[in-house]
Amino acid sequence: MHFLDQAKIYVSSGQGGPGAVGFRREKYIQYGGPDGGNGGKGGDIVFLAVEGLNTLIDFRYAQHFKAPRGKGGAGRNKTGAGGEDLVIKVPVGTQILSEDKEHVLIDFTHEGQRATFLEGGIGGRGNASYKSSTNRAPRQHQPGEMGEEAALWLRLKLIADAGLVGLPNAGKSTLINKVTNAGAKVGAYPFTTIHPQLGVVRHKSREFVLADIPGLIEGAADGAGIGDRFLGHIERCRILLHLVDATGDDPVNAWKTVSKELEKYGGGLAEKPQILALNKADLLDDELMADIANQLRAAGAEHVLPVSGATGEGLDVALDKILEAVGENSSIERKGQPKLGSDEEDIAKDWSPL
Repeated sequence: MHFLDQAKIYVSSGQGGPGAVGFRREKYIQYGGPDGGNGGKGGDIVFLAVEGLNTLIDFRYAQHFKAPRGKGGAGRNKTGAGGEDLVIKVPVGTQILSEDKEHVLIDFTHEGQRATFLEGGIGGRGNASYKSSTNRAPRQHQPGEMGEEAALWLRLKLIADAGLVGLPNAGKSTLINKVTNAGAKVGAYPFTTIHPQLGVVRHKSREFVLADIPGLIEGAADGAGIGDRFLGHIERCRILLHLVDATGDDPVNAWKTVSKELEKYGGGLAEKPQILALNKADLLDDELMADIANQLRAAGAEHVLPVSGATGEGLDVALDKILEAVGENSSIERKGQPKLGSDEEDIAKDWSPL
């Protein structure tokens, strides 16, 4: 599936149906009077956050959305049928922005969230509604009101509990593949990850979502490399796992470079709780790893942990700290639902038809 996290679309609600002009024509009824019905209301533009979507790629091929118009009124005081609402399904985490991208109009943060964006036009009045003691045979009627229209931007910010950041080739893809089934591409060259990857971590009877974003380099805030465009996908994370390659030329400078880009980006990323994971511990001895960790602490880093994405060394400690930050319920754990390994699951595993 192709990944797309921004799309511009055009939406318009339905026009109201016109009112009718009619008069009763029934046998034995003299001076029947007006009986033209009102027009139906136009359809609304409605956005709905649904589960199972994690890209806006569908909006690359369909950018124009128009709700049906209301039907016209008819004789015998029949009101026209209203136009059906046009429901546009978007992934959870989608934001609706104004055309200039300056204002967030709606933010969809949970599944099933529904919002009416544009109201359909009201149906026009039929001539029966103009009847009065001084106007017994009105012939005037109203056309339906026009619907609303707007150009807007959709921006997706993935819902994840923890985010992976670091320089290219820090081993982020290897790590996320180790703890999840994400199947991220791994290669011996920079920027093997070119769009965010999500994976579900199962640890100590708990589940949470881990997001891996493309690597950052110095000047990413100014567009260097892939830039900082994808940092928006970790704005909603509760904690960041900052991966530093312990075998690199200068691990301290690597940590400072990414931290500086996070600060430049803003969005509260620099203030989020952060675990600094010294990756590739399997390639260095314990004494050297301890020395690098001390250098990072002296530079101001906190929670420095030696880990290995290839062998899994030290990952349990890092995942424990992430669970502490996630709290009682992660983004995929609903309140009250049994955790993995609970009595309900054990019973399900032990059950057999034989």
